Amino acid sequence: MEPVFPLVEVSDPERNEGARLFQGEIDFLKGVVAMNGLPPADRMEICFAGRSNVGKSSLINALTGRRALARTSNTPGRTQEINFFTVGDGLFLVDLPGYGFAKAPLPVVEKWQRLLRAYLTGRQSLRRAFVLVDSRHGVKDPDEEIMKELDRAAVTFQVVLTKTDKVKAAELDKVLEQVRQRLAKHPAAFPGIITTSSQKGDGIDTLRAVIAGLD
Repeated sequence: MEPVFPLVEVSDPERNEGARLFQGEIDFLKGVVAMNGLPPADRMEICFAGRSNVGKSSLINALTGRRALARTSNTPGRTQEINFFTVGDGLFLVDLPGYGFAKAPLPVVEKWQRLLRAYLTGRQSLRRAFVLVDSRHGVKDPDEEIMKELDRAAVTFQVVLTKTDKVKAAELDKVLEQVRQRLAKHPAAFPGIITTSSQKGDGIDTLRAVIAGLD
């Protein structure tokens, strides 16, 4: 029986479309620390959210094929802004501040959370949020919180498992079962899970194809 949240499969034409989307110009536009700094909502927008140590910057770099587009750091929580990237003329790719285990003072963390909440509830051009979950750990409480925010904002979100090269197949199956059970409680969850490894490139073409298919 097919699970309610199956692994996403894409066709060769869809892969080709995803590759074309990310072959064009991709540039950093701006970092935003307040809602009044957001660029005009004049194109489709997708965002990436994840715990501070989930490998979000590495995934964005792999997705775009630009090794240093998104900053990576050994210190979780370094990204303290909503970072906007332009993909061609028709897409904003948005890197949200990491949440969870950020090594930052409480007032700073609370400021991030307020900005995150305001963005998710007030951005009409946001087509889909991709919630990154570490395949070694599954869904944690901070992930549940962002999923609840997305439910409240009625923003469709899709789970992307990261670092699948770090776990064995049997362990990954257990994590997938846990993720599916957690997602079943969230009305905004899109019924399809993407598994990725930024280091090996696994699943990157699938993620590109999914994004291209949102047009």
